[in-house]
Amino acid sequence: MLRYVIRRTIQMVPLLLAISVVIFTIIQAAPGGPEGTLLDRGMFVDPAAIDAYRARLGVDQPVFVQYFKWLGAMLTGDMGISFQTQRPVLIMILERMPDTLRLMGLSFVVAAIIAIPLGVFSAVKQYSTFDFIATGASFVAIAMPVFWFGLMMQYLFSVKLQWLPVAGTVTVGVGGFVDQLKHIIMPATVLSMHSIAGWSRYMRSSMLGVLNQDYIRTAHSKGLSRRTVISVHAVKNASIPVVSVMTLDIARLFSGAVITETIFGWPGIGRMFIQAMHARDYPLLMGIMMMGSTMVVVFNLIADVIYGWLDPRITYE
Repeated sequence: MLRYVIRRTIQMVPLLLAISVVIFTIIQAAPGGPEGTLLDRGMFVDPAAIDAYRARLGVDQPVFVQYFKWLGAMLTGDMGISFQTQRPVLIMILERMPDTLRLMGLSFVVAAIIAIPLGVFSAVKQYSTFDFIATGASFVAIAMPVFWFGLMMQYLFSVKLQWLPVAGTVTVGVGGFVDQLKHIIMPATVLSMHSIAGWSRYMRSSMLGVLNQDYIRTAHSKGLSRRTVISVHAVKNASIPVVSVMTLDIARLFSGAVITETIFGWPGIGRMFIQAMHARDYPLLMGIMMMGSTMVVVFNLIADVIYGWLDPRITYE
């Protein structure tokens, strides 16, 4: 296992390098540039001033020159300086990270608490009314656009019922745990929606496969109660592939936070990414996208390790 982890870790280096080349090229190929924010505001800018502005930012140089300059700084831990704020990108990301991790963490916990029992009950009660309702609701949740669901929740719980704040992380002049909890309920619900739907389907499918195994029938024949067989033997083995899927989805929660944070005005990395796109802030975009790419690669490795640890039949030699 250790040799496999070391080998995969070494392989991450060229993979992330290739990813950085693709991301950098796409960002540079996008129409407009940092000076576009001035033009979008309807400001009259002299062409010579635009050229001077681009030269000051270094975006007038060939793409490959810009990339190697960025890569050299990145290898020293310097993600660059934001075009918009003139602050270090790394500092800006670290400032927003706690709010994003708080939202992702709560969404993950909520999704796990709901999805796993939902999948188990659907499998145990296969073809029952509960199973049909859970399956139908999962398909609806998977197909439902996140932004629409978020807007509908704001309209219902904030505008109509006035139970929850419409956006932000805290009410000015109020604060406290209860106030923060009210602010995070809707974003966490929206962000966890697809995970609940997907994980419950995975759990149901895996559970159905386990319930038909010989060792489950043997456990029943030994006189064990149905609850014991399901909770002790079936759920444990059925959870192995689901845990791997859940681990991979942690990185997906990070990308899903982009839309969720924008809808609910959540001051995390996702919202900052949208602001960086509008501002054509190349260093900040590269920093955020490389962090997201690194998360995907790392959690793929973690998922493989967890799968091998849970299932002794898996070997990595």
